[in-house]
Amino acid sequence: MYPDFSLSIQYAVDAPQLPRWRLRRWVGRALEQALAAPDPRAGQPVALALRLVDAEEGRSLNAAWRQRDYATNVLTFEYGADPSGLISGDIVLCLPVLEREAAEQGKPLLHHAAHLTTHGVLHALGYDHIEADEAERMEALETAILAAQGIPDPYR
Repeated sequence: MYPDFSLSIQYAVDAPQLPRWRLRRWVGRALEQALAAPDPRAGQPVALALRLVDAEEGRSLNAAWRQRDYATNVLTFEYGADPSGLISGDIVLCLPVLEREAAEQGKPLLHHAAHLTTHGVLHALGYDHIEADEAERMEALETAILAAQGIPDPYR
């Protein structure tokens, strides 16, 4: 059962292969597994915004917030939990980068998009991959979430 969550989806680019229902399902499944007991955040409500952008907007956001002058595949803005316990964050997916990477890696676009949506959701929940142990934990959770949906390990 999905946790209590709200999701705002914004399309700044045409993405018929990524309809709202599909994105909502990926986000819900990521939240369901990431916030399962015994996670101390289990049961907390979540509010996320997911925006699909073109390369120009992706590059602009990456430059403004990460000081990197290129469009990246996913950017996540984690806001943590407010005093009421609501966890919130914004996730930005750059569709042209996702399409290019999927082609370069020989993966179906939907598998790659599901992976990066899941990756963004985990970042919004506070997961990170700066330290090796954090990366291992986050990648294992991503792999499990995707496997439950029939999507192969994205790190292989």
